[in-house]
Amino acid sequence: MPHHNTAFHQLLKPVSRHEFERLAARHHVGQKLRSARRWDQFVAMGLGQMSDRQSLRDIEANLEAQSDKLYHLGAKVIAKTTLARLNEQQPAALYQAVFYQLLSRHSQSPGKHKFRFKNPLYSLDASAIDLSSPVFPWARHREDTANVKLSIGLNHATDIPEYVAVGDGHENDMVQGRRFKFPKGSIVAFDKGYIDYEWFGNLTKQGVFFVTRLRAGTVYKVRERREVIAHSGVRSDQVIELTSAHAKKRGAPLLRRVGYQDRDSGKFYEFLTNNVELSARTIAAIYKDRWQVELFFKAIKSCLKINKFVGHSRNAVLTQLWIALIMYLLIAIARHSAQQGWTVARMMKVLQLNIFSRKTLKQLLSPDKSRHKKSDPQMRIAL
Repeated sequence: MPHHNTAFHQLLKPVSRHEFERLAARHHVGQKLRSARRWDQFVAMGLGQMSDRQSLRDIEANLEAQSDKLYHLGAKVIAKTTLARLNEQQPAALYQAVFYQLLSRHSQSPGKHKFRFKNPLYSLDASAIDLSSPVFPWARHREDTANVKLSIGLNHATDIPEYVAVGDGHENDMVQGRRFKFPKGSIVAFDKGYIDYEWFGNLTKQGVFFVTRLRAGTVYKVRERREVIAHSGVRSDQVIELTSAHAKKRGAPLLRRVGYQDRDSGKFYEFLTNNVELSARTIAAIYKDRWQVELFFKAIKSCLKINKFVGHSRNAVLTQLWIALIMYLLIAIARHSAQQGWTVARMMKVLQLNIFSRKTLKQLLSPDKSRHKKSDPQMRIAL
């Protein structure tokens, strides 16, 4: 039987150890590390995220129990006090740099979204990660509320978050969203929290298309009425001009309004876009597919447990967040080994149960069903 390294070892293969150490030297403060290295910290925290460890003591105990499997990872058992000190004192910017370095090498991974058009499709959204106000006072922005905000631009073709920013919980979603520079020709779907007429104008000038919802009470004038196909769910398709003083001051461009009634729920929706080429039904379907980014947040919160933190400082929280994002990215990169149709969330659950298995990722994520033959009825025990 051929020897295989653990599933976790195979998962970490895209992370170049040479490049990691170079970045670690660049993002270092204080004296030279003696009892542990940043790689030991990365392996320990990554395993903690993948195996749902609840505390630093829990992470240390898990490492000790699996110490014989750490050799091939190039890591060693790290004491909880040492891990706490690294999380508190060594810059989280290292893991942000590792994430974007990985992303730059794998952002062009093969993948295809569900639509016929060739434009890259992204969903833009932000989610607040709630923290305890007394335990995390630095994140407090109201007397009883503390959180940080994770902003994501998710590529629908690969399920990879190609645009990531971590900001303060009190920031408007637009603060980070406006900083993302989507490629020319791409289509970005986002909710009404990102409505900004000046930004709409900038996106249009950059050749970036968007799909969002029309706010209730928006003042506009119909410039053109487009033909609507009967029984398609589309109730109206218009080119409109936003006529409010605020919209004119912000330089809002001419936009397209699509009125659509969902057949299943009967609900009526009004969509706003600067794309005049795609069909009205496709515009409605693009916004519906924005649900992919909600599934991303659900996966990273429930499977990688980013709502449970083992350190209390801002740097410790950011360290854990960026390592969790790296683990998500590594799992998304491993999709070529997974069975067709498997989501990243499903892959996470399988890997969590088999993190130290010595099977190949292909065997774990794309099992050969033909090997599981039905048992002979004569061999069953009669009860």
